[in-house]
Amino acid sequence: MKNLKISNTLTKAKELFTPINPKNVTIYACGPTVYDDPHVGNARSLVVFDLLFRVLRKIYGDNNVTYVRNITDVDDKIIDIAKEKKLSIENITKEVTKQFHLACKNLNCLIPTVEPKATSHIEEMIKMTESLIKKGYAYINEGHVFFAVSSFKNYGKLSNKNLEELKAGSRVEVSKLKNNPLDFVLWKPSEDKDPGWDSPWSRGRPGWHLECSVMSEKYLGKKFDIHGGGLDLVFPHHENEIAQSCSNNSSDKMANYWVHNGFLTMEKEKMSKSLGNVVSISSAVKEHNGQVVRLALLSSHYKQPLDWNKSILSQCKSTLNKWYNLYSEKFNINENLECFDYLLDDLNTPNYIKSLHELYNEAINGNNKKRDTFNAACRLIGLFNVNKIEWEKSKKGSIKIPEKLIQSKINERLLAREKGDFKLADKIRDELLNEGILIEDKKGKTEWKYK
Repeated sequence: MKNLKISNTLTKAKELFTPINPKNVTIYACGPTVYDDPHVGNARSLVVFDLLFRVLRKIYGDNNVTYVRNITDVDDKIIDIAKEKKLSIENITKEVTKQFHLACKNLNCLIPTVEPKATSHIEEMIKMTESLIKKGYAYINEGHVFFAVSSFKNYGKLSNKNLEELKAGSRVEVSKLKNNPLDFVLWKPSEDKDPGWDSPWSRGRPGWHLECSVMSEKYLGKKFDIHGGGLDLVFPHHENEIAQSCSNNSSDKMANYWVHNGFLTMEKEKMSKSLGNVVSISSAVKEHNGQVVRLALLSSHYKQPLDWNKSILSQCKSTLNKWYNLYSEKFNINENLECFDYLLDDLNTPNYIKSLHELYNEAINGNNKKRDTFNAACRLIGLFNVNKIEWEKSKKGSIKIPEKLIQSKINERLLAREKGDFKLADKIRDELLNEGILIEDKKGKTEWKYK
């Protein structure tokens, strides 16, 4: 059996992955809060943990991995946008969930084993809150229930900060109802027109952190293998999950491995709705194609920041145009993938993609065994999910090279021909062809058109 090494935020080290039970490897990834269309920053987490799911399935078997990805369908953001748009909460959550599932499909993400909704687990959330109060980890104030951070001695271990550092520079909700600024809400009262459920403390709704603790425990147990999410979730969300889960269960760990992907940036700034620099998954897929977007998201190591720009998308589109020359409907799926070792080394997709380029160069010369390997390797990371005819159709309306750049390339090719460098001239022609640009030499002139 192949061994996987993964970076663990909890220990700040790359470790050998050892599952609690190899017959049921468990992974939980924080899903969307369904208040607005998901953006490509969200897509990075989707694709990264989909890849991890695929890798674990290959190592341990398709039926031996349980992947849970939740949907948060009760939240202040949802309530606020429903009021702003004068729509019902149900209309907002239903439509955004639909958009989210479409985004997953376009990015060729596998369907998780379980996709629980927060609103279906309110009863369990009330029970956990009652338990934390009874055990002395939480307190009630005016219908609110707060977790007392000072009661949990390991608070700050995941984010590698002590309590004083967290107080000084963290993004925590300020409230006069708290005993300590770092204390976080487990339950809050709801206004009459807002979503709410009856509880011993008030008609209200659960805190965001509580939701994930309850749903992960229900489907994966009190301790499971991997908990994942974006880097921005380390604090306070994941830190708070650990505090409430470990306190309630009298355990030292909630998950053995904590995996976090880096930020997606736009012109070197973090992509976020608050900065107004977001690109929705739907618009990215419409303009560039889902496979292009997926390959772009995998082009950088998941822990590193990734800058979203037209250059990387154009490069990925060109790569897929070339790779589809080797697309096969049928291939030997039992082919041994040496390049898989790169994914075993902390999901090293840059080296894996580099190996795909090398495989392509070997296979394009007629090596059928390498062609099988290439097809299997592409599918392993979620590529080649449509056939060649569908791929050609999907390219229509995608990225188009600026006309000035096309003409510059044509001039470069003409100069190469004048110098007798026909190898370079052919290379430039092929590069343009891979970008969907067909050039023709007619009566001493070179004409071009989008194919």
